[in-house]
Amino acid sequence: MSPENPDRERAVDAGPAAEQIAAAFARMSGLFLTVEAVETAQSMITALAAEMVPHTAGAGLSLLDVAGDRVSAAATDEVVLRADAMQYELGAGPCLTAWADRIVVRIDDLDADERWPVWARSAAELGLRSSLSAPLVTGSSALGAVKVYATEAFAYGPREEHIVTMFAAQAAMLLAHRAAATDAERVSARIAESLRSRELVALAKGIVMARDGVDERSAFLILANSARRQRLTVLQVAERLAASTARRHR
Repeated sequence: MSPENPDRERAVDAGPAAEQIAAAFARMSGLFLTVEAVETAQSMITALAAEMVPHTAGAGLSLLDVAGDRVSAAATDEVVLRADAMQYELGAGPCLTAWADRIVVRIDDLDADERWPVWARSAAELGLRSSLSAPLVTGSSALGAVKVYATEAFAYGPREEHIVTMFAAQAAMLLAHRAAATDAERVSARIAESLRSRELVALAKGIVMARDGVDERSAFLILANSARRQRLTVLQVAERLAASTARRHR
C-alpha cells in the first residue's frame, strides 16, 4: 500500500454496515432465477457497493465468462468499465491482484502508486485517484473480485477496507449459490436426458422384439445395424421407430 495520509486514516469501525450489507444481499438472493435476473442482480451488487463504501464514485464486478476469460460482469458507469478493461488488456492491476492473491488491495493515490504504473497512469487519465479491490472467495475458490474507485486521493482507509471485505464475502456467497444451483440444474438435465435415452432405446427394443419375434439382444443388434446403415445413432433410430409406431396406432 502507498503511504497513508494521516488526516484520512480512520479506525476500523463498520458500524451498521454489516447488518445493512447482509440485509441487502438477503433481498437480492431471490433474483438469481433467470439469465436476465442474474444480470440485474449483478448490476445491483455494483450499485450497492458504490452506495455502501463511502467516497466511491464507481464500482465494478469482475468474473469469468463462459469462455473462461476475465470480464466486467457489471459496472456502475463507463469509466469503471474502461479502467477494468485496461487491467484485462495488460494482465495486471489491483483488481486482478486481489483476485489472484485473495487479498484486499488499496491504492491511496494513483499518481504516486508504483505497483502498476502503466495501468495507474491510464486510470488517472480517466479522473480516478484511489481504489479498493477485494476478492470474491468461497471455500477454496476465488470467483472474481469487486472493486470501487474514487476521484480523490486517500479516499479509503481501514474502515472502507473492512466494509468492502464484508461486502465481497456476501457477494461471493450469493454468486456461489447461483453457480451451485446452475450446476445442479445442468446435472439434473443430463440425468433426465440419459433416462429419456434409455427409455427410448428400451421402447424401441420392445417394438422390434414384438415385431420380429426376437430376444432383447437381437433386437438391440437390429437397431444398431439400422443405425449404421442410416449413419445415425442408436438413439436417433429408436426415436424414429417409436414415433412411427405411435403414428400407426393413432
